[in-house]
Amino acid sequence: MTHPRQLHKFGGSSLADPECYRRVANILKQYSGSDDLIVVSAAGKTTNRLIEFVDALNKDGRIAHEVLQSLRQYQSELITELLEEQQQETLLATLNDEFTTLGELTAPFTQEQRAAVLGHGEAWSARLLAALLNQMGLASIAQDSRSFLRAETGTQPEIDQGASYPLLKEILAQHSQRRVVITGFMAQNTQGHTVLLGRNGSDYSATIIGALAQVAQVTIWSDVAGVYSADPRIVSEACLLPLLRLDEASELARLAAPVLHSRTLQPVAQSAMDLHLRCSYQPESGSTRIERVLASGRGAKIITSLDDVLLIELNFSAGHDFARHQQDVLASLKRAQLQPLAFEAQSDQHILQLAYTAEIASGALSFLQDSATEAELKLKEGYCLVAAVGAGVTKNPHHCYGFYQQLKNAPVEFISETESSLSLVAVLRTTDTQALVDGIHTQLFQAQKRIAIALCGKGNIGSSWLKLFNEQKPELEKRHGMNFELVAVVGSDRYWFNEQGIDVSSIDSQFDDESVSYEGSDWIEKVGALQDYDDAVVLDVTASKELASRYLEIAEQGMHLISANKVAGSASGEYYHQVQDAFAKINRHWLYNATVGAGLPINHTVRDLRESGDDIVAVSGIFSGTLSWLFQQYDGSVPFAELVDLAWQQGLTEPDPRQDLDGSDVMRKLVILARESGLTLEPEQVKVESLVPDELIELSLDDFLDNSQLLSERLAERLEKAQREEKVLRYVARLEKNGQASVGVEALDKEHALANLLPCDNIFAIESKWYKDNPLVIRGPGAGREVTAGALQSDLNRLAGML
Repeated sequence: MTHPRQLHKFGGSSLADPECYRRVANILKQYSGSDDLIVVSAAGKTTNRLIEFVDALNKDGRIAHEVLQSLRQYQSELITELLEEQQQETLLATLNDEFTTLGELTAPFTQEQRAAVLGHGEAWSARLLAALLNQMGLASIAQDSRSFLRAETGTQPEIDQGASYPLLKEILAQHSQRRVVITGFMAQNTQGHTVLLGRNGSDYSATIIGALAQVAQVTIWSDVAGVYSADPRIVSEACLLPLLRLDEASELARLAAPVLHSRTLQPVAQSAMDLHLRCSYQPESGSTRIERVLASGRGAKIITSLDDVLLIELNFSAGHDFARHQQDVLASLKRAQLQPLAFEAQSDQHILQLAYTAEIASGALSFLQDSATEAELKLKEGYCLVAAVGAGVTKNPHHCYGFYQQLKNAPVEFISETESSLSLVAVLRTTDTQALVDGIHTQLFQAQKRIAIALCGKGNIGSSWLKLFNEQKPELEKRHGMNFELVAVVGSDRYWFNEQGIDVSSIDSQFDDESVSYEGSDWIEKVGALQDYDDAVVLDVTASKELASRYLEIAEQGMHLISANKVAGSASGEYYHQVQDAFAKINRHWLYNATVGAGLPINHTVRDLRESGDDIVAVSGIFSGTLSWLFQQYDGSVPFAELVDLAWQQGLTEPDPRQDLDGSDVMRKLVILARESGLTLEPEQVKVESLVPDELIELSLDDFLDNSQLLSERLAERLEKAQREEKVLRYVARLEKNGQASVGVEALDKEHALANLLPCDNIFAIESKWYKDNPLVIRGPGAGREVTAGALQSDLNRLAGML
């Protein structure tokens, strides 16, 4: 199996002590492939200690010596505790030589010398981790990023990708089938001097290296599981966000949130790679995936703050064209990658205020001075910042009101609303930002999110789901901290809509009185226009082709969709992908686990195998619980037609049993499963055997049931033949390795795996690269209103976890 190359980046907190190093090595053993790249920061507080050393050399040589000795002991103990004796000697000898050289340095330092000293930590980490991985049998090599990353010194050094790419390509060619452990934080300029990449420079170097190496995914491992709705150290109710849009992540990073840096995301935006944030201390504790989605949003997701903010104030003389100067200044700062965190224009006073982090402020001030800006410049200290981040936040009246309400007594300097609608930023004179973050988070997020549900189809499955939903609603709401309201019940030509919510127990008795007729998309537009709900979900438990044809309209209204309806999933590949793309592009979800296997997790399993790197080559089994029940019972003692009538009365079939008997249901499931497997299969490519005689196809349901003895006549002869050969009949679906697909009746040995099921059971046998000689088998109840209703409820629960 070919493993798509990935890159794993580990921060200093993930390499703080020997136990951390072992944890990282085990993560790489489990989650990385032999060609993967690893980028590391300096272990623990190594870089901070090196800064102390450099600063102390300018003041007190004795203190500098003590700092250096302490750091030497720390690095030496990491080596001795982690490596076996022979490898220890090699690394310790190199380490001691480097510390001897550091000990001979004298102040003052040039900028280049200082950068070279501060880069030692990453080199030590890379060498040690590579040695530890080799010791564990994972072939690895340490690589200094300065050998291929090229950049020039600046306030925010930027990697020259054109110069760096061929150098990296050559290095990777030399180290095939070895994990390459690369130093973060550092590059080299054309003079051969070390260039440090600034705050979060290791994360930036990780994504830029990932982009240059064309990896499929970059995972940044740190001491947190990802992005939270607020700093969990400040807000105990803060929750992890499993998905975050790229533009929202970029805005959060632009505002100097510690978990992300804006330059880290630039290579992600300019490439096809995915970005995941995970916790090295608890790898299975969840993660945040940065999605490449740019669609309309509904409001804030994250509350963030920054304590050390400086203002650059530009005071223009009254005779100047203030609006033009403001535009020119902001444009020039953007070109220089020195955009402010926030700004305020006081046109009546001809004053422009720009907010910056302490790290960037001096560089921005120098840039403005060097560019001969026609304004008096002042650098003002003593400010902080709080912000609400999320697509559409400036257009959400509830979030805007809550944000301003929490700040009404705070020392606000100004509030800035971004043109992109991605953030509300308040710059304040220094105050307690933690209390403000906690208050804003509570005001905006503490109220339960409201989810509107529209149910399409109130027949067998729909009524079973309504009963289950009514029972599970309190637990569902408690589990997810949300409020779920059934706002619409939709029939074939009438629907009942109530924005305040519909009492489930009253549907049977009141639907006829409360419902109104509709045409086309009337009800879709009505539910989509709801203002007092955060999200809306459509549950399609029909078999309606007409409704399946309106899935694109459901997506256009910004709603989520849960389907038991198989029509769209098994439609032409063109329409199927249109529907998938329509929901994905607006960050909405289409879930359809109930379309195959009722309550069995077959779709999820197949999708998970594929997304984990497996290749599925064949699928077979009994996909219809209805046909499973019929053929398990069919031994000749009872005519087949009578079994069909009994199954229909028990609710084991579709309202019209011919939809089960003609094989179209099984065909649709096979197409859906093939597509979940990553295989291309069109409905017309499946060879389908129908059990419905031609004479019965066009009859009404009553006439069909009255004349169903024809079903028995067609199958009786095949049953007799199978019994003479000591075999049984089963209705089997097959997608072969050669790409051929079929559904139909087969005679199987009585000992065959597909022959020995409980009535209503489905069985799915999956052959793949991982399950080549021994197929993965999933079996269990595949029909019945209760298990199908359970699958719908499972998808609703899963969807709630995504919101």
